[in-house]
This record gives sequence, C-alpha cells and structure tokens, in this order.
Amino acid sequence: MTDERNHSGKARGGGEAAAEGSFASASLARHLVRGAAGFGALIGSVALIPVLGLVSLVLAPLGLLVLRGCPMCWLIGLAQTVSMGRLQRQCVDGRCELVRAPESP
Repeated sequence: MTDERNHSGKARGGGEAAAEGSFASASLARHLVRGAAGFGALIGSVALIPVLGLVSLVLAPLGLLVLRGCPMCWLIGLAQTVSMGRLQRQCVDGRCELVRAPESP
C-alpha cells in the first residue's frame, strides 16, 4: 500500500508540481533560474555597496524572497526538485521508508 503524503500529513494531488510545505519547483530549469536570480541579488546587494551605497542593500530582501527564505531553503528545494517523481514514501504497518518510484512506460 502506497501512501503519498507530504510532511504535514496531507495527501498530495496527482497533478501538483510542489506539495504544500515543499520547497520544490515545478521544473529544474525554473528552480535554477530562481537560484541564479536569488543568489545574484544577494551577491549584488553586497558587491554594489561601493557604487550605490547602502541603497544596494534593498536587493538582499528581494534575493531572500526569490530563494523562498534562505540559501539553505533553496538547496533543500533543489534536492526535492531533482528527486520529484523518482522517490516516494511507502508505509507498511506504521513504518514508512523512501523507495524508488516504479518506472512508467
């Protein structure tokens, strides 16, 4: 019996790209673009201080928003995005483990 639920215990819909409470993106390309924009804004906010002064620090909150909170959140989302569809949680007799998803034809 396969139980496909996210970490909050709510059942995931079949067509959802990223479950509620997940940091994953709909596609790897979208996630990498988010990472480039977020890390670029964070780096730019510090690197542009000599040119723009403290006004450049406005980019830091923007970068954190794009990364969905913090650089570690983005890395967790990257791992979730890469493994999406390849791993699934399988629960038997109250014991759950990650197993490889069956390959679809």
